[in-house]
Amino acid sequence: MMMHIPGLLIADEDMLSRKRMADLFINDGYQVTVTDSAAGALYGILKKTAQVVLLSTHFDELLATELIPLLKKCNRNLTIILVASELPMSLIRKARSEGIFYHALKPDRPSDEEELRQAVKCAFEKVTHDIQVNGFKN
Repeated sequence: MMMHIPGLLIADEDMLSRKRMADLFINDGYQVTVTDSAAGALYGILKKTAQVVLLSTHFDELLATELIPLLKKCNRNLTIILVASELPMSLIRKARSEGIFYHALKPDRPSDEEELRQAVKCAFEKVTHDIQVNGFKN
């Protein structure tokens, strides 16, 4: 059986943040796709190249809480990690109610990267488990 490389979509308007996260996860062995737009995020999900999405707080004129339901409509088994610093609790609650897997702080320094690494690792473990148990495919 061929080994499947886990697909990770990084959707963030901030180029520096996008590059930092992409470098981190490429070095960890993930197949990484990046986008800076809501349309790019939707396209990545529809192409089924990503099982896990790292999503920043807003794109174009959309808040993450508006984009999450659209992404979930494209793939109900999608695992979304909201990556954001300073968010109002009401937005975090709304994102959780929309079905995010985890809320991680945006890594500003290399020492901040471990939380995000662990969240992504757990997200892919969940995806693998769901496929094994329920037969879900992305």
